[in-house]
Amino acid sequence: MPTILVTGGCGFIGSNFVRRCLEALPGSRVVNLDKLTYAGNPTNLGDLADHPRYRFVHGDICDGPLLARLFREEGIDTVVHFAAESHVDRSIEGPDAFVRTNILGTFALLEAARAAWPAPSSPVTRHPSRVGRFVHVSTDEVYGSLGETGYFTEETPYDPRSPYAASKASSDHLASAYFHTYGLPVLVTNCSNNYGPYQFPEKLIPLVIHNALTGAELPVYGDGANVRDWLYVGDHCDAVLRVLEAGRPGQTYNIGGNNERRNIEIVHAVCDLVDAQAAPLPGGQSRRSLIRFVKDRPGHDRRYAIDATKVRTELGWTPRVPFEEGLRRTVAWYLTHREWTEAVMDGSYREYYRKMYGDRG
Repeated sequence: MPTILVTGGCGFIGSNFVRRCLEALPGSRVVNLDKLTYAGNPTNLGDLADHPRYRFVHGDICDGPLLARLFREEGIDTVVHFAAESHVDRSIEGPDAFVRTNILGTFALLEAARAAWPAPSSPVTRHPSRVGRFVHVSTDEVYGSLGETGYFTEETPYDPRSPYAASKASSDHLASAYFHTYGLPVLVTNCSNNYGPYQFPEKLIPLVIHNALTGAELPVYGDGANVRDWLYVGDHCDAVLRVLEAGRPGQTYNIGGNNERRNIEIVHAVCDLVDAQAAPLPGGQSRRSLIRFVKDRPGHDRRYAIDATKVRTELGWTPRVPFEEGLRRTVAWYLTHREWTEAVMDGSYREYYRKMYGDRG
């Protein structure tokens, strides 16, 4: 039975992927390694605690001896690497954690896989599509900023503008180097902005939903005209599965939703959906009245847009969820899971880990 190590599986995209993986690959096991930093929420997968093909391990991807033991004892033959510090604002305030986790952590994982898996010249029988693959999940922010036209392709030169983007660019280069130098079967994906259930409410869409519900101000950087390409998290998970199953080692695949929107458009759309689905604010005013434009953050890239032609033509993947439908689903999920958001905001979700897992890891 193939065993897939998913790093950062208690995070936003990772937890969605773990669920999708267990559903789509019934012949596989999933080992979820997560350090449970502030954005790692064990309640995201709390219902899987007793699943026969799932194991949670509390640990740090920088811990070499732990990784070696996991690869050996669990028979890890596939890695899908989501674990990362990922918030640009936090990287500006404290870049050291981003360097440690995103660069050194990726290095430790690559080394563990290289030590555990046979060298390319060694005779080994592997599953024809999945076993012996290392999928490194990254971001379109490594490419820098676009003008009003054009798209990021897999050949776009890297031009990171924030400590977060620079740390991910470094880890991408490490992953690629391990393919070219050691023959490690690495594949890299660079995705556009994800949204959907379980996203930590420091990111734009869940933050706006939470503040709109509570009547708090809705801060918008600069003039709100920064453009992002939005990708529903379920579509992203399906794309990563396709790369895992059929992608060519050594290749990079850009994954985008083909849904460019200005930030202010996103905020307006969320306000309107919350107005339509939730109790009105005192006085009956629109949630749009809560919008406040604030000073722009340093190095704020103006526009991102992904050209996903390669993953579409080579692997047959296209996003299935239109943006309006995905946003409607997302707002509805947060409206029906307000206890999840409140537990995250007040920190009580961390008590769940102590009750469920204690010190077992």
